[in-house]
Amino acid sequence: MIPPEELVERIWERDPTVWTGHDEAHWLGWLDEPLRMRERVGEIGEFAAGVAGEVDAVVLLGMGGSSLAPEVFLRQLGATAFHVLDTTHPAAIRRLADSLDLERTLFVVSSKSGSTLETRSHYDFFWERSKRGDRFVAVTDPGSALEDLARSRGSRVFPGEPTIGGRYSALSMFGLLSAALMSADLGRLLDRAESMLNACRGADSNPGLELGLALGSAWQEGRDKVVFPFENGLGVWLEQLLAESTGKEGKGLVPAPGERPDYPDRQAQSVELDDPYDLGSEFFRWEFATAVAGAILEINPFDQPNVQEAKDRTGQLLSGPGRGMSPDTAEGDVASLVARAREGDYIAVQAFVDPAEEARLEALVERIRSETSCVVTLGLGPRYLHSTGQLHKGGAPIGCFLQIVDDVGEELAIPGQPFGFGRLIQAQAAGDYAALQERGRPVARVRLEEI
Repeated sequence: MIPPEELVERIWERDPTVWTGHDEAHWLGWLDEPLRMRERVGEIGEFAAGVAGEVDAVVLLGMGGSSLAPEVFLRQLGATAFHVLDTTHPAAIRRLADSLDLERTLFVVSSKSGSTLETRSHYDFFWERSKRGDRFVAVTDPGSALEDLARSRGSRVFPGEPTIGGRYSALSMFGLLSAALMSADLGRLLDRAESMLNACRGADSNPGLELGLALGSAWQEGRDKVVFPFENGLGVWLEQLLAESTGKEGKGLVPAPGERPDYPDRQAQSVELDDPYDLGSEFFRWEFATAVAGAILEINPFDQPNVQEAKDRTGQLLSGPGRGMSPDTAEGDVASLVARAREGDYIAVQAFVDPAEEARLEALVERIRSETSCVVTLGLGPRYLHSTGQLHKGGAPIGCFLQIVDDVGEELAIPGQPFGFGRLIQAQAAGDYAALQERGRPVARVRLEEI
């Protein structure tokens, strides 16, 4: 174990050998991003003020790291006119589309790579209905296909910082543009981020270091489930940060939001949010802590080597020999899957359903939790594929996976594609199911209507 003083110094020196010695140095732009974003506050604020009187609603089209920080800001700030669309379920997309006055709606198309299938599908769907370049804005890394497309359509582009991965981008343009469109005071938010950044520079009284050491040492003792409050909104972001950063090489920290901490496989960690602007400091504290924990786990906390598996399977179902399959049929049952769980395991409920039906799953989650005393997580698909999906496939083989699908209803076409949103979400469910099966993970699929 690297001494704490040396660990902090080497992180700030961008030394990749803190982790695995591969490409980690390329992904440490988040260390300085609060300072860089200071220079862009005026630009962002001017844009947000300019559209405030012209639009009644803002819709963020994004997945994973592009959507979860905006979702946290939304929950903390209570911005009722801001919507985050990170589902491919036809019912949810149709419901949102029907509720909008497209002439007075701003769409923020957010994707670092510019090639995210869900985001591009959402973009094309709403563009087909509006075709007003001034009602769309793109947030993407320089040189992406999304940047070229948005500019060709007459839309403004806010470039991201290419040395930051998606899950570390909360305090970058990917989080802060959305916060500004919710009328947040970016200067105040960055004040707290910068204060935490400075506190994390030394070894003494370093909140990020202390949290990271606690996360890592507890993992070494077998307490790999991280319990933290879920109701404050930060939980959806923390799930991705912890799971996707550490869940690889047969290791990982398992996010356990809202769980009881008094079990031998769990550790309790606090979230310090006295008001929404504490998000500035908490985002940075947890990012730094995750980097420290990654050093203890001896993994690269900035890659996601197993995420592509489910994407490849989805692509095969949409365009290859599996195109005619029916991926929404039941396989196995809840009781048989739960019976396979052992002490120290976790059970992941993966729900490819209309997000409006999420509350229907709470009783099932509680029942499984009481029957097994295991950590039970609930993720909506395809959101979790960009969040905890890396942990499910690359982490320790201690997960049991219950996939839930529903009747997607009438198909909703995606412009320019031979498949619609209904077919897409079914293929995403089937693709992840196949990827889990291939890795020998215990997995079952049931229909929402049968629960």
